[in-house]
Amino acid sequence: MAAEFGFPSRLPALLGIGYPIVQGGMSWASSSAALALAVARAGGLGTIAAGPMRPEALVEAIRTVRAGTEAPFAVNIPLYNKRSAEFLDIAEAERVPVVIASQGGPRAHLPRFHAYGAKWLHVVASPLHAAKAEAAGVDGLVVVGGEAGGHPAPDEVSAMVMVRAVVQAVALPVIGAGGVADGAGIAAMFALGAEGAQLGTRFLMTEEATVHPAYKEMVRKAALSDTTLVGRGGLPVRQLRNRFTEAVDAAERAGHEKEALALLYASRSLKLAALDGDVEWGKVEAGQTAGLISDVPPAAEVMRRLVTEAEAVRQRLAGLPALVPA
Repeated sequence: MAAEFGFPSRLPALLGIGYPIVQGGMSWASSSAALALAVARAGGLGTIAAGPMRPEALVEAIRTVRAGTEAPFAVNIPLYNKRSAEFLDIAEAERVPVVIASQGGPRAHLPRFHAYGAKWLHVVASPLHAAKAEAAGVDGLVVVGGEAGGHPAPDEVSAMVMVRAVVQAVALPVIGAGGVADGAGIAAMFALGAEGAQLGTRFLMTEEATVHPAYKEMVRKAALSDTTLVGRGGLPVRQLRNRFTEAVDAAERAGHEKEALALLYASRSLKLAALDGDVEWGKVEAGQTAGLISDVPPAAEVMRRLVTEAEAVRQRLAGLPALVPA
């Protein structure tokens, strides 16, 4: 953590991290210890994605990260998940330092985590939900724009607009997510008033991310326009275009009933692509930043680049002449 990072943020003190950079919780890609541990060691907030994990695997991953570093880390828990209650019990029992939760209300869960000193970051995609989470007592917000991979904002509002709107609506520290792949993107989030950035696809494309090589190769080759949103009207997913998305598009154009579309949408999974390597029919979740990424370095190298690039942007902007004369 030797590199300079001059952007002011409450997050390092709040969370005990070196840099206000969060590795997004990505099912399968970070549903193990490897990526979260590498990011935590490099000064960011590494995140274990509990969503698809067996309870015993989650316990093992938490203990592996804790054994490998004294730095804080997070567990991401989607509250709609049928095993969310068990995941929360595990997080509490293991005294996880940071919980990142989404798609559900936090109020009922906060007291037991705050009781032992944990911090709770809540994922939101609107100023209204941000204000509700703030009123419930969360410690910070992750604000996701429509560019993000996986489950972005259903209304597809960009991070440029959404982050700014939430910053104006709340007093909590805001972490901007969606459309960030490098230090310039991190600096952009600070320009909007955020105090940190969350990156998913960039950390997906690291050596430690546990997805199939075919998945990473497809993301590496992706162009800026190669993602699409499937499952509109429900819980949409941003993923790379493939035979599955073509089938969904064709069914929608043919006017299939909502029930038939739902069955088609549920017939394929992220696991099919991430673990089995079927990138033609599986859900290859990735953000629009896939078009900005062309390599698969170690996560520590990504962290080093992000900090160096963000600081270079800050210094360049600090050297610009004032818009209004003193």
